[in-house]
Amino acid sequence: MPDHDLVGRLRWHRRFRLFVNPVEATGAQTKNVSDDNPYSESHFRTLKYRPGFPERFGSLQDARSFSVEFFAWYNDEHCHSGLRLLSPAVVHHGLAPKAIERRRAVLNAAYSAHPERFVRKPPRPLPAPTEVWINKPQPTPENKTQ
Repeated sequence: MPDHDLVGRLRWHRRFRLFVNPVEATGAQTKNVSDDNPYSESHFRTLKYRPGFPERFGSLQDARSFSVEFFAWYNDEHCHSGLRLLSPAVVHHGLAPKAIERRRAVLNAAYSAHPERFVRKPPRPLPAPTEVWINKPQPTPENKTQ
């Protein structure tokens, strides 16, 4: 039978392992959590490398103030490659077809003015995204479409 000191150390070790690596210690799966999510990872990288991102925030209010400005820019102005170089607000509000038509007009004007710059063929805008998922649900017999 282990002495009391050994039992205490074993309990501490188990708690420490759970804190350091909960997946390994519990055998739990981390599928479909935000840190396994490429969208969340991309969002964090954009935040971290955005000009003006401080080394440290002076206070909680400073962090909130920065976040308000950052998320407004990220959602309304920042063009995402995964959204065919459109902003999330444009896609969310159904404005993608109009934005793509404006883009098509600009590309056609550029081609008309300088066709030598486009070696193979006239430029075409990317089509609007049809689906955007963070964690796309796996098809099951109940939700599978024919």
